[in-house]
Amino acid sequence: MNIQSAFNLTEIVALWPNDGSEPSRGAPQVPTLYTSRLILRPFSLADAATVQRLAGEREIAAMTLTIPHPYPDGAAAAWIDTHASAFANGQGLSLAIVLQATGELCGAIGLVLAPDHHSAEMGYWLGKPYWRQGYCTEAALALLQYGFQTLNLHRIHAAHFAQNLASGRVMQKLGMRQEGYLRQAVLKWGQYMDLVLYGILWEEWLEVLPATPGRTGWV
Repeated sequence: MNIQSAFNLTEIVALWPNDGSEPSRGAPQVPTLYTSRLILRPFSLADAATVQRLAGEREIAAMTLTIPHPYPDGAAAAWIDTHASAFANGQGLSLAIVLQATGELCGAIGLVLAPDHHSAEMGYWLGKPYWRQGYCTEAALALLQYGFQTLNLHRIHAAHFAQNLASGRVMQKLGMRQEGYLRQAVLKWGQYMDLVLYGILWEEWLEVLPATPGRTGWV
């Protein structure tokens, strides 16, 4: 996939001031982002059943730290209900990955924000029927551009379980660099799991996407 052709980002939101004051243009709204094949949009409560069905697959939960299995009734709606306030408070951004052609919800992608450090951790999952089609890489490229260009982040990092090689390949395709390997760092279903750490800086992103326009600095 040509990286530059994947983007048609149209939603611009208010940014958070560094001094902790309120944004000058009102509370930021969760954005909608567009790529060549996908729409990354805010979740709605109508998505809850699909989230539970897709994320409820054991294979999805096995490769993520926080998704439970079995997936409890009501958990998806409760999760979705936190998104608007988390974004407004500068804590995080969660977006649904939707196929443009059909409108199908196929996964989720997001950032856990650390505004004081101008950084974020990226996470994502994709339903099993949508694996191995490049959707995760395409969505993550769009979110990286949004993070660096609109949120003015300096650094974005991510981690995956060592046995989740597919997630590692996504991070490599994004231009992220492996920064560490944590042995038996987290406990999942009674088993200690190794984590592989990746990260990318603003200036490294410019090397991945050299045509990205310059940003104007922190607001």
